[in-house]
Amino acid sequence: MKTKRISCETARSICIVKTLAKLGHFPSRKSEKEAWFLSPLRSKTQASFKVSFRLNRWYDFGIGRGGNVIDLVCLISNCSVAEALDYLSEGIPVSQSYADLGSNRQKTEPKNKILKVLPIEHGLLRKYLSSRKIPFEIARAYCREIRYECLGRTFFALGLQNHLGGWELRNLYCKSSTAPKSYTYLKKGRKKLIVLEGMFDLLSLAVIIPKEIERADLIILNSLSFIPEALPLFKNYKTVTLYLDRDSAGIEAAENILRNYPQYQDGSSLYEGYKDLNEMLVKNIDSKCLIAKNDKLATDKT
Repeated sequence: MKTKRISCETARSICIVKTLAKLGHFPSRKSEKEAWFLSPLRSKTQASFKVSFRLNRWYDFGIGRGGNVIDLVCLISNCSVAEALDYLSEGIPVSQSYADLGSNRQKTEPKNKILKVLPIEHGLLRKYLSSRKIPFEIARAYCREIRYECLGRTFFALGLQNHLGGWELRNLYCKSSTAPKSYTYLKKGRKKLIVLEGMFDLLSLAVIIPKEIERADLIILNSLSFIPEALPLFKNYKTVTLYLDRDSAGIEAAENILRNYPQYQDGSSLYEGYKDLNEMLVKNIDSKCLIAKNDKLATDKT
């Protein structure tokens, strides 16, 4: 008897890791947040194919593509969406959440409920910003103080809103977010686009080269998995500069983008020797000299 074909909406909730296991692909390593595979889409000796537990989305850094489980089955099996849905209708329970693979923690991640959105005032948030060498006025220009509830308790954090209305949340003790997850797009009508990886990359660049920030529209990815969604916006700009982390994932993501779009620029040499912009800002002994030097660099570029 033929199994009834499931809908696209239902199929998208199917666990990608279980689907990959059914297809004979298993993770090389995993943490609570993600799993890394040798790419099922190409020959590769290093794990550069990532699946996010929270988002149930995949991204292949080698080809610069990502998506949901339907997209993945279509690519692996070279089949249509209808054929992928037929395949996904058989043998994989759709009730399994991708977060189930994280660890022995509870299966459903607690949801953060926004209670209030305020200008930043809390003394502990001010202290946190100071520890990251971010001036209060700069943080206030881009972020808000978010009061939110999780598991019946009230918390506060710095918040950066994404283009779908969700929030990235940061404080001294946690890194969290609210649904829906996506990238942040700060559009000012400029001809130049700056692409950053996270909230503190944005704030740090605003400290180090303020003129660079003022003269550009900004995309803060909030996760490298959102590169495929943000990438179509890049074509609207005369100049695109990437400031991604100088770790293995960020370097590979930048290299792949530049391989496919050589007209874009990699700005990460600015913080060579550091993981990201904020690490450079925090560890630099003479921040005033650093800021003056890079402010001159930004002026010379224009």
